[in-house]
Amino acid sequence: MKIDLNALATLAAVARARSFRAAADQLGVTRSAVSQAVRKVEDTLGTAMLRRTTRSVSLTEAGEALLDRIVPALAEIEAAAKSAATHEGKPTGLLRLAVSSIAETFLSGDLLASFRATHPDVRLDIFVTDAEFDIVASGFDAGVRLGEVIERDMIAVPASREQRQIVVAAPSYLDAAGTPAHPRELTQHRCIGWRSSVEAAPYRWEFSEGGREFAVAVEPEVTTNDMALMVKMARAGSGLTIGMAETFAPWLKSGDLSEVLVPFCPPLPGFFLFYPSRRHMPLKLRALVDHVREWRAGRM
Repeated sequence: MKIDLNALATLAAVARARSFRAAADQLGVTRSAVSQAVRKVEDTLGTAMLRRTTRSVSLTEAGEALLDRIVPALAEIEAAAKSAATHEGKPTGLLRLAVSSIAETFLSGDLLASFRATHPDVRLDIFVTDAEFDIVASGFDAGVRLGEVIERDMIAVPASREQRQIVVAAPSYLDAAGTPAHPRELTQHRCIGWRSSVEAAPYRWEFSEGGREFAVAVEPEVTTNDMALMVKMARAGSGLTIGMAETFAPWLKSGDLSEVLVPFCPPLPGFFLFYPSRRHMPLKLRALVDHVREWRAGRM
């Protein structure tokens, strides 16, 4: 059986975009060419890869099984071809990154601006998200997340100092409601919580005591996926909230917020730039990895 790799890549684009029209726009071809490529794959394999309705496109079970195996292989082929085509060893092209919204250091602008200044031929497409998903299947070159939530088959490079997840509140709130002495007392306080998506449950606040980790299932009176809103409401005296220490640093310094439960909030490994193991790493990604390492070393 001989199958067309270009047709497979087109099928992957349709699956990723969930639309023939959007895939055609991304690939710079006609919708008819996309349809023919998908039909070619289905005819060759003798089974349907996609379910089509007037409103949506989704993978069949056979399509999901095929894409799970071929997407990493297609990424390898593309990376190898780009590497071979770069005769002068100069990083070029589009680098797609999925970055956690709380990776303050990475998103501060300094690191990315200095990278662009060093490698002006590399364009950046940065998607800020806290959803956990397969970055390879979604077409990203790399991601930035806390180390504890990165898949084990990924290569991870430190992209920040150690972090601390802390609990804060406005002094006005603490004066009125009192200061909790132990995380279990949080259930008696007004809390501002976080959730990564509409479908996800509110985040369980995590602590450590005597080297043993535990979580408290607070019942937030306000829940959001926007850390900026959490900070604003906490500063306004609406309750206690939780997040990375560097997120709250300006308001802790100004006195707008106060940290509580300090003994129960130990350091965390921090954020990591992660990417799939590849025999031929794209030069643009190698350039970013090297830049992150050098940038972090200069700030330690």
